[in-house]
Amino acid sequence: MTVSTGTSLSPAQGVWLVAERELSTKLRSKAYLISTGILLLMALAGVIWAGIASATPSSTPIAATSTAASALQGAEGYEITDVADRAEAEKLVADGTVDAAVIDDSSSPTGMVIIADKEAPQSLLMMLSESPPVELLNPDAGAGGLRYLLGIGFGLVFMMSAITFGSPIATSVVEEKQTRVIEILLSAIPARILLAGKVIGNTLLAISQILLLVVVGTIGLMVSGQTAVLQGIGGPIAWFAVFFFFGFILLAAMFAAAGSMVSRQEDVGATMTPVMYLTMIPYFLVIFFGDNPVVMTVLSYVPFSAPVGMPIRLFFNEAAWWEPLASLAIMLVACVVVVLIGAKIYENSLLKMGARVKLREALRG
Repeated sequence: MTVSTGTSLSPAQGVWLVAERELSTKLRSKAYLISTGILLLMALAGVIWAGIASATPSSTPIAATSTAASALQGAEGYEITDVADRAEAEKLVADGTVDAAVIDDSSSPTGMVIIADKEAPQSLLMMLSESPPVELLNPDAGAGGLRYLLGIGFGLVFMMSAITFGSPIATSVVEEKQTRVIEILLSAIPARILLAGKVIGNTLLAISQILLLVVVGTIGLMVSGQTAVLQGIGGPIAWFAVFFFFGFILLAAMFAAAGSMVSRQEDVGATMTPVMYLTMIPYFLVIFFGDNPVVMTVLSYVPFSAPVGMPIRLFFNEAAWWEPLASLAIMLVACVVVVLIGAKIYENSLLKMGARVKLREALRG
């Protein structure tokens, strides 16, 4: 970034100048481009593989005598081989041709016996066992597996993007202080303008990567024929992008403030640790308490976890129409407050060299 001290820049020009520098630095980095390409390919492969796996369910090979085979007729997921007697069934099980065999046995209470090598398939045992009918009062509340996968998906994308694009903000601030470049920059651009440019530049990079993931995921769902999933998840993904945008601005300001409080790269880890915790803890909370409606409701309103919690609640129709709007309003207020505090810390700490600046001193100026 070339700065001329003799030219007066408007605030907008200064912000864009710094943002453009952040963008060009990243986009010229081969490591960034390669890692982004690998991430997109992995996302596309994962979506297509999930579609193929769900479309081609595997079948369990079993052997059965005539009477037992008639009891298994219509059962899905089994490849049945007819056998004449117990000896033939045991031979097929022993040589691994089938996983188990079901034969007639008059001495058994059910009239059948299952023969297996080391362990009988649990699905076969459950199918042949008699269970009382089950009536669910909340039939839609049992999607624990899907809830878990959505928590991993949204949470991992938010956490990794925040760390990938947030941590370099802190390290670049430390580098500028360590090389004394910051003194030249501040002679031409105010500290708040410099901070705004860094935050906006990295936010644009992060949100563009999210949008690329959405496009790749949509293509993968369409190619693999998972249009039903695409229709159901479109709204939550849109809300995730909105919450992510403001959530990342909040975290980016905190990363910049953390970097401004130290003068050496060796010390930046200590000031970044609290910000890293705020980035990672919401992800684990959503994973561990994803099936707890009270905890998920609270998490969907906390600014650091709302980008993950609210889209999940929207996907399962657990949130009223006004709840994402209320959560977004809380997010905006928190974003303004944190950005103002981060800007004050950043502005008061940039020119202080040597030992780490204490938080109270940075806030007091």
